[in-house]
Amino acid sequence: MLLVPSDVLRPRRPDAHFAAEADAARDAGMDVALVDHDALATAGGADEAVRRVPPGKAVYRGWMLSSSRYADFDKALRRRDVVLRTTAAQYRRAHELPGWYADLADITPRTVWTEGAERAAFESACGELGPGPAVLRDYTKSMKHYWHEAAFVPDVADVTAAWAVASRFLELRDRDFTGGFVLRRFENFVSREVRTWWVDGVCRLVGPHPDTPDDLPDADLGVASLVGGLGLPFVTADFALREDGVWRLIELGDGQVSDRPRSVPPGELPLT
Repeated sequence: MLLVPSDVLRPRRPDAHFAAEADAARDAGMDVALVDHDALATAGGADEAVRRVPPGKAVYRGWMLSSSRYADFDKALRRRDVVLRTTAAQYRRAHELPGWYADLADITPRTVWTEGAERAAFESACGELGPGPAVLRDYTKSMKHYWHEAAFVPDVADVTAAWAVASRFLELRDRDFTGGFVLRRFENFVSREVRTWWVDGVCRLVGPHPDTPDDLPDADLGVASLVGGLGLPFVTADFALREDGVWRLIELGDGQVSDRPRSVPPGELPLT
């Protein structure tokens, strides 16, 4: 069955953002059940969030959850004899960059990270990455819409300027800051991003990125053996073309909480 968030004001209906996907799933013969995202995102709220879900096997399509809240979700569902296709450990591995980086290091920018937000650890990471430009994020998210103030570091060798970017990033992420700082070597990309969808190691859909839903570059990615070899049941992988003509991985994500571009029909989304 498909699990989607319920509407906040009309809890017996799907959230409008996922209603079309729920309809498409029903048309494809799947059952659809609703979960309370607000309760799900609250510590101790998972059992209340899933109280209307019947027993069975399930895949989730909904708003992003932290790894800890997803683990609570998984446990609460198991108490109701519901088994999510993606386990809590698999979700964390796809959702947080340190979980997937080692396996995909050859096709993605060089990356270092810290545990926590201490300045000393950040400066040590800058030294490990080495001089030059970098892009800053945490384990799950960047602040790319605040590019010059909270994402792009012109030269990590200038640790004072780099820490100013990191401090602004911390301020913007606030309580959503996850894991630690992640510094990725800046590479110059010359295309829009491509979002690929993978089910059980097979690329089932190549489409645009949600930020540029009407712009799909011509992509011959040639990375099936790497992404497909992760052993993860449902993931997305975003790619962009580097200036030297090589496709590079920008981000891996859990497919359950990756946004569907509005230009991709909901019935094309690979859920099974």
